[in-house]
Formats: sequence, C-alpha cells, structure tokens
Amino acid sequence: MLDREGFRPNVGIILLNAQNEVWWGKRVREHSWQFPQGGIKHGETPEQAMFRELEEEIGLKAEHVKIIGRTRDWLRYEVPDHFIKREIRGHYRGQKQIWFLLRMVGRDCDVNLRLTSHPEFDAWRWHDYWVPLDVVIEFKRDVYQQALKELSRFLARPHAAHRRPDAAGKTEHASSDHPGNAQQADPCGSATPPTIK
Repeated sequence: MLDREGFRPNVGIILLNAQNEVWWGKRVREHSWQFPQGGIKHGETPEQAMFRELEEEIGLKAEHVKIIGRTRDWLRYEVPDHFIKREIRGHYRGQKQIWFLLRMVGRDCDVNLRLTSHPEFDAWRWHDYWVPLDVVIEFKRDVYQQALKELSRFLARPHAAHRRPDAAGKTEHASSDHPGNAQQADPCGSATPPTIK
C-alpha cells in the first residue's frame, strides 16, 4: 500500500525501560542495529499496526507496554534503488513513518525474538537514549535523529542526563556500552534468544 508519492505507511517503535534506556535490536545476520518498525496494513490505524509489529518483531503484547507519546506527523526516508526490488522501482520511493515512544512495564524476559518463523532480530540490548547512529543503515539515520529529538520531550527530566549526539549523530560512550564490545547473556535463564547486555 503506497501513497501517491510512492511512500509506504509504516510505524517505528522506541521502547524505554525504567532508566529511559532504549530497546536496541541487532538485525538477523547483519552488523546493523535498529528500532522495531513495520508496515501499516490496509484498514489498520498506526496504533493497531504498532501493537501488531511490537508482538511480531519482539514478542511483547499491549499489556507489556504503555504509550508515552508519538510523532505529530509522518517522518519520511527514501530507499536507495539498489535496495528496491526491480519490479517496484519507479513506483516505490521509501517509507513514511509515525513513531511511537513506549514505556516497558513488563520484564526483559517477556521479549521473544523468535515468535515468528522470520525473525527480524537475533540479539538485543538496552542502550542510552541517544543511540549511536553510525550502526544504523545510512538512509534511515536522519529519520532516527528526527524521531529521537521530537520524542525526547516526553522523557522524565529529573532522571539521568541524556547525552545528545554531535552533528554526525554520534555520542561519546564508554567502550563497554558499545554493541561491538557487549557480551551475550540470557536475562531469564530460559531458551529465549540472546540479549546483549
């Protein structure tokens, strides 16, 4: 389902824990990290699509989260031609997204990356709110920056200071914070997929 300009309606999800850290997922068999996102089906509202994608991609249900806020308008990114299937080139330009900011009220072990037969992620971790955009695929970085900036107004201010990114979208962080230096661990002692802590 494309709009007249060739953009597919989509939702993006920024999930917070109690420390205002964000859920950060590693794409299956890739070295890129991203937030959960997915398309809006015909007849769905953005909120309905968000809850469906939340369950399909990371196994969380509506009772595991609380909606804190959402972007006012669509945020758009264009997808380079070499990422677009040949048969839809010339029609499909990219995604237009409504971004939701959620608060996790469930437990870390409620996350299930293998709920479907085609998982999006193979690991995840909690990360500082201002995530390092250099590990996000390049054509999504501006939208991530816009979404994080707009939704930051909903964060509870008295808690830990959040480091804003520099002009390149990077933040300074201790080496142990970087996904590449993380260790894999199972937070629930069960057969759930690895969480990177």
